[in-house]
Amino acid sequence: MTLRVAIRLLVLTAVVLLVQWTIGLDVRIAGAHPDFLVLLPIAAGMAAGPSEAAIVGFVAGMAADLLVPTPFGLSALAWCLVGFGVGAVTGSLTRQVWWLRPGVALAASAVSVMLYAVLGAVLGQGQFLHLDLLAVVLMVSVPNALLAAPATALVRRALADAETRGRLSSVAPARRW
Repeated sequence: MTLRVAIRLLVLTAVVLLVQWTIGLDVRIAGAHPDFLVLLPIAAGMAAGPSEAAIVGFVAGMAADLLVPTPFGLSALAWCLVGFGVGAVTGSLTRQVWWLRPGVALAASAVSVMLYAVLGAVLGQGQFLHLDLLAVVLMVSVPNALLAAPATALVRRALADAETRGRLSSVAPARRW
């Protein structure tokens, strides 16, 4: 990952974090709200593959963990695992078959919420399993499924190098003698 790609990834994470804290927390049903940050590693898994998705999951999770009073690194661990899993299982398939992305995002978001709750309970946060987990799963999974296509396009653009984005295509080719 180049420095330019890392900066774009950090900017994208900051923008999604801002949207999460300004809009996402205001939308509540049954006490649960959407979580847009978890969509970043899922989209990275579909757009770029498992290793990039694990990095994006770690970065997005650390950003989220800075702002919540839960064990530090819990989101980063859960989202890193989910992003890697999505990239390993569906990466090349969802790059070719675009209409699978909402279903993958729905399932991966649900797995992410449940993994977060189980890991939290293992780390002494038993209240995570006593919450209305079904409401939380639905409020995270459904919006993420609806936003899967644009999120995948944004993440693909953020993770692309200059060569793959066509920036070097304007350079004149070498002359053949």
